[in-house]
Amino acid sequence: MFTGIVECMGEIKAIQTEQNNIHFTIESSIGSELKIDQSVAHNGVCLTVVETADNTHVVTAIHETLNKTDLKSWAIGKHVNLERCMKADGRFDGHIVQGHVDCTATCIQKLDEVGSWRFTFKYPDGMGTTVEKGSITVNGTSLTVVGSMDNEFSVAIIPYTYEHTVFGFLNLGDTVNLEFDIVGKYIQKMLAKSI
Repeated sequence: MFTGIVECMGEIKAIQTEQNNIHFTIESSIGSELKIDQSVAHNGVCLTVVETADNTHVVTAIHETLNKTDLKSWAIGKHVNLERCMKADGRFDGHIVQGHVDCTATCIQKLDEVGSWRFTFKYPDGMGTTVEKGSITVNGTSLTVVGSMDNEFSVAIIPYTYEHTVFGFLNLGDTVNLEFDIVGKYIQKMLAKSI
């Protein structure tokens, strides 16, 4: 389980295709601390560390993961948000994040609000629901929804988040990974059964 509080950014250093799988080598400030079999969220996608060396680690994305996330479009030099799983004795600063991406979304607006940024994302019909002041995970970052519309939502990004996550690299038309709030997903399913 994760909290959506990004620890650092990593940079993709190598990509290797093997049958339907893709192996990504990522360099980061936490690379030397990682161990094989650890779960790490990469732009919100929970992946298992399969190899480590110096400040790098390797993860493997299988066909299912590649189909449901934006990993198939990753390239060498791309920056990704990294978060190790939550410690049992740690603070719960974000919200419950599983690292299981529900769908991808497209950035359809990026506004500089003189001291902060507002990003708006559009996602496919029927994939999830957002509510104002509710939680959403965008590329592994726990955020508060500031505007909620049908298949669209907006988030406000403070300077610290903009500088220390991939939001500083995000532009119009870019694809991101979304994980909707798990509590909201359970409520939505229960309501659908009662109708």
